[in-house]
Amino acid sequence: MALPFVMALPLLIVVAAGVYYIYNEVMHFMSKSLVRNKVVVITDAVSGVGTECAHLFHKGGARLILCGTSWDKLESLYDSLTNDTDPRETFAPKLVILDFSDMDSMEDVVAEVVECYGCVDVLICNSSVKMKAPVQSVSLELDRNIMDINYFGPSTLAKGVLPTMISRRSGHIILVNSIQGRLAVPFRSSYAASKHAAQAFFDCLRAEVEEYGIVVSTISHTFINASAPPPTEQPDPKQNSLAAFIARQLTHGVRPSVLANEIMQTVNRKRKEVVLAHPIPRVALYLRSLFPPFLFAVLAAGVKDSVLAEQMQ
Repeated sequence: MALPFVMALPLLIVVAAGVYYIYNEVMHFMSKSLVRNKVVVITDAVSGVGTECAHLFHKGGARLILCGTSWDKLESLYDSLTNDTDPRETFAPKLVILDFSDMDSMEDVVAEVVECYGCVDVLICNSSVKMKAPVQSVSLELDRNIMDINYFGPSTLAKGVLPTMISRRSGHIILVNSIQGRLAVPFRSSYAASKHAAQAFFDCLRAEVEEYGIVVSTISHTFINASAPPPTEQPDPKQNSLAAFIARQLTHGVRPSVLANEIMQTVNRKRKEVVLAHPIPRVALYLRSLFPPFLFAVLAAGVKDSVLAEQMQ
């Protein structure tokens, strides 16, 4: 009896691998067909994630509206997209200058975005600015600038495209947020505050527009890591090992291509909430809800160790 089972095991593995391959091919095909002819707006399209998204959605046949702060970079991305694809199967992207730090221009920008095709099917809010500094060293002006880019900008743009979505009773708004919209990490007070605000806004928006057939999704990821993995370093024996381990995991980045694929899958499957993080950040999220004193103690220990290390240098 054992021999047939041993002989059948490789066959089962081959069959399973074949099914998995077919499933991936089908999903890849569907990802293209589902976004074909859809009007897709991507903010900060010239960033690593924005560029990856632009290539994915462009190859899928979407009608792209690419937004960014630099016209030269937008034109370079335009050339890259149009040179790599068949013009008979894709649409030439439209380019819009969008700078969330200039909130006075938002009304005109929203009008320009909507006028491109008369409607918006998918809005991907990808813009973000990061900062790491002690609370006492951050000026009010810098606080406001971070809030403009990370919160007021995306929320204002979402409000701007809502009327066309409501009238058509269809649409999908995606906030590419951060794990720090759910978990505050020391020395990132302004950034975490802006991400928490954005998370709360889009959570509220999700419930308010569901009756109109509009989907609102949030993607919480660890930081974007576009560089090669750094060499492994030996931990400082004077540093709190648990705090250091958690800090390294919380800052373990995600590749732009991985996040872009996750955004595409979120659009296709209409998932409302996605957490793209390694196990330790996920555990930290649970600790924040279930055992906050323990997490607070670990984070505080990490801060004390970092201050001590700076004093000894």
